[in-house]
Amino acid sequence: MISTIVTDAPDSQISYGLAVETSCHLGSVAIGRAGVLMAERSFSGPRKHATEFVAAIDSLCRAQGVSPEQIGEVYVSHGPGSFAGLRIGVTAARMIAFAHGAVMVPTPTLDVIAHNALAASPTPEHVAVMLDAKRHRVFAASFDLSEATYVARAHAAELDPRVFLSQQQPGCLILGEGAPIYHELVARSSLAIGESQWHVPKARVVYELGYALARRGKTVPPREFVPLYIRPPEAEEQWNARHGS
Repeated sequence: MISTIVTDAPDSQISYGLAVETSCHLGSVAIGRAGVLMAERSFSGPRKHATEFVAAIDSLCRAQGVSPEQIGEVYVSHGPGSFAGLRIGVTAARMIAFAHGAVMVPTPTLDVIAHNALAASPTPEHVAVMLDAKRHRVFAASFDLSEATYVARAHAAELDPRVFLSQQQPGCLILGEGAPIYHELVARSSLAIGESQWHVPKARVVYELGYALARRGKTVPPREFVPLYIRPPEAEEQWNARHGS
C-alpha cells in the first residue's frame, strides 16, 4: 500500500532520499525530497522482505517519477532486529548506493520505534524499546523526550528483560515487538505498553531521522556499511563452535 504525502512534480536536478525499513517482521520503504516525505509503501504482510523489497522500491519511485540516479541518500534502519531482514535491506541498499553514487545513513532501529511514541497523547517523557532477541533476552534501549525528539540514554544492548524493565522510570511507555511477548513482565513492573501499531518501525520515520542525521554528516560509505546485530548471527555462532574460533 502506498501512502502519498506530497505530489509535487520532480525536478531532475534535485536529489532524493530513500528510506529502508526491513529490521522487523513488517517492512516498508519511503521516499522524500529536502526533508519532506513524498510517499511510503508497506509490504503486503509479515516477512515479505525477500519477495517484495526491490519491487516496492521500483513501484514507489515510478509512482513519484523519480529515477534511480536521482537518489542521493539512502537511510537504512540498520538494527538491531531480524538478522535475515537486516541482511536483505542493507545488502540491497548498498547495491543502490554503489550503482548511483548515493551516500548511506545508518538509522538505529530502536530510535525509529521510540519516535512512534510522539503520536501518544500525552506524549510520554520516557520510552523504552524492546525487541525479542530469543533465548529469553531482548535487544533494548531507553529514551528520554527532549525538544520533541527521543534521545537514547545509552546504545542498544542485549539484556535480560526483567533487569531492563526494573531500570525504567515510572510512567515509562514500553514499545517494540518484544513488548507483547513479555507483557506479563511489563504488567508486573507497573509500566504501560504502547498501542500495537507503535511497536513496528516505519520507513517514514527512518526518512525523518535519516535526513536529520545526514545533515549532521552521519553518513557512511556503502562499502563500510554493515548491520547492527549486537550479537553474532546464529549461523556465525555455529561456525565458530564447530571450528573453535
